[in-house]
Amino acid sequence: MTKVKAGVEYKINVGENNFLLNSKKFQLLNNINSLGSITEAAKLTRISYRTALNYIEKIESSLEISVVSTSKGGKGGGGSAKLTSEGKLILKECKKINAIMELHKEVNELEAIVISINKEEQVMTIKLNNIDITIPMNEKYHVGDKILALISYDNIFIMLKPQESSVRNIFKGQITEISLNEEMIRVKVDVGGIYLYSNITRSAEENLNLKLGKDVYLGFKAVSIATLKL
Repeated sequence: MTKVKAGVEYKINVGENNFLLNSKKFQLLNNINSLGSITEAAKLTRISYRTALNYIEKIESSLEISVVSTSKGGKGGGGSAKLTSEGKLILKECKKINAIMELHKEVNELEAIVISINKEEQVMTIKLNNIDITIPMNEKYHVGDKILALISYDNIFIMLKPQESSVRNIFKGQITEISLNEEMIRVKVDVGGIYLYSNITRSAEENLNLKLGKDVYLGFKAVSIATLKL
């Protein structure tokens, strides 16, 4: 069963209409899709049948589409329900957002300054302490802007020596911490006074023979960095 954190909202756009689908409404649609019954889906979502109908009505009236179709009969003699093609598309988009959020729930947060913009190559350079990082160009940013760079632990890989590739951001650092995080190994690396975390597999840790104090190289692609203007 797909899990979603309480308080999460999904902005759903259909044409010129939009609707904020919260965690309860997402769970209701997901349970209707799985169980084929509004009554059973409401019970599993821990809301009343009347509330479930109200949720569905609000979604459909706001987006001006049908998301649930019902029919008489069904298992046990009660009515059955299923998501329409539009309802399934909405559920699919929510699940995609869920998966992305889960994958990137842990990120390195780095405050930086934009120091150069290369319009020809469509990239910018940002500076963190004495480190220059290349990121995709954003027309809303200007030289001198302060930004927050976000890099997922999973998007940073570890090498024992620099390798020629499409990766433009490769930095030498020293391992300061190694810990087990669920099924992954989390490595903390000091890169010129900036601490970056990377999640790698156990087999990768063994193959690289990682140890505290060992010098390594960290690499990440420019497109793997998200930014916010401060």
